[in-house]
Amino acid sequence: MHFRPDWKPRTTSAAGLEEAEEGVATESGGDKNRQAVYLHPGRIFVSPEPCTVRMILGSCVAVCLWDPGQAIGGANHFLLPYHVGEGQDSLRFGNVATLHLIEKLLALGCAKQSLKAKLFGGSCVLEAFQKNAAHLGTKNVLVARTLLAEEGIAIVAEDVGGNRGRRVVFQTDDGGAWVRRL
Repeated sequence: MHFRPDWKPRTTSAAGLEEAEEGVATESGGDKNRQAVYLHPGRIFVSPEPCTVRMILGSCVAVCLWDPGQAIGGANHFLLPYHVGEGQDSLRFGNVATLHLIEKLLALGCAKQSLKAKLFGGSCVLEAFQKNAAHLGTKNVLVARTLLAEEGIAIVAEDVGGNRGRRVVFQTDDGGAWVRRL
């Protein structure tokens, strides 16, 4: 993955993520073997080819999964924790989007026991709600953690919570991830 020279990663944090110093990561387009994708809220992206997935998160959560042995991965970007069965289910809901992401990766040949996860987002960016411990971002993180535990998928790193949004870059083939607080 190629970045502009002003992108300077710091040391890897305890969570296993690289955090950016001053400056914004932008892809130079030099890696012709890696497609770049912006993942909008309420969407899922999976690929058997090396791809870079970018997203901006506030209270939304992104579950990023990959199978290191197959070099296949993907991500979701959901807004709300649970679809409870009324109306049409949607990838905007964490319980729907996370299970759908797992199904898509299994269909591409990943083994569930080999999948690794990284979680991002779940902030409370609205000051009026920051005193409420059960804000929307917290609920989104909880549903992702719960579903991944039920599916037996290990969370190897996360950058969740807080009161600032995040710009996230995730590589589908090797699970590399970069986070910049906004």
